Amino acid sequence: MRRERLVPNVVRWIVIALLIIGGLAMIFPLVWLVSTSLRPAPELLLVPPRLLPEHWTLDNYAKAFASAPLLLYLWNSFVFALVSTVFILLTSTVAGYIFAKFRFPGNNVLFMLVLATAIVPFEIYMVPLFLQVNALKLVNTQIGLFLPFLVLSYGIFFMRQNTMTSVPDELLDAARIDGMSETGIMLRFVPRLLAPAIAALAILAFIQAWTAFIWPLLILNKPALFPMELGLSQFANTRVDFGLTSAGAVVAMLPTLIAFLFLRRRIVEGITLTGLRG
Repeated sequence: MRRERLVPNVVRWIVIALLIIGGLAMIFPLVWLVSTSLRPAPELLLVPPRLLPEHWTLDNYAKAFASAPLLLYLWNSFVFALVSTVFILLTSTVAGYIFAKFRFPGNNVLFMLVLATAIVPFEIYMVPLFLQVNALKLVNTQIGLFLPFLVLSYGIFFMRQNTMTSVPDELLDAARIDGMSETGIMLRFVPRLLAPAIAALAILAFIQAWTAFIWPLLILNKPALFPMELGLSQFANTRVDFGLTSAGAVVAMLPTLIAFLFLRRRIVEGITLTGLRG
């Protein structure tokens, strides 16, 4: 009996130890980045290096904002992420509702095609996509930047799964009897029932757009249109001061980090419930 009880306990502690080690491995680069941004230049070359700075300073942040238009990059990223999030929420909610509650020829085939696009890496079709955008003369424009981020295949799947279980057919029939149109049901009635799922998807869509790099790098060469990730990359390529580049990286990371820390429960709950309901 003791041996049978001991084995699960040993396994449990091994799993806990591995999780702690994995957590520390993921947190360490973040701690090192913040630490580097808060130390003066002479301390960057210390051997052996120290985890925490001996003399704390914010000079790297002041120099970073003075050396590059970080506020402009932040604004561009905010507009880009906001527009992308709004369109993804709209298209995902409407498409998810249609796939969940309507039956028409090719419904399942079309839905499988939508899911298939999530499997194909963006790098495979980004060149044909660029050629199409270039043919439309949308290179170096905000419209060209926004186009690939207006629809999210995972978002459609996410909202379909939630609609199937969170929106009873009886409520939809009652809304129709009360005279509400299908457009009104999709845009006013259903979103109220899917508020938690919409909140989780909004966070994921915002983070995806905020951290986008490959498509902006391909489509833009005007610094005035650069989002934060691309602007920071160009800034780092022209600087060898690790303190300045670390400060810029911390600034770029803060919005998504704050959003995740405060709204992580929404993300976890939304994804978990989608898996359970599917």
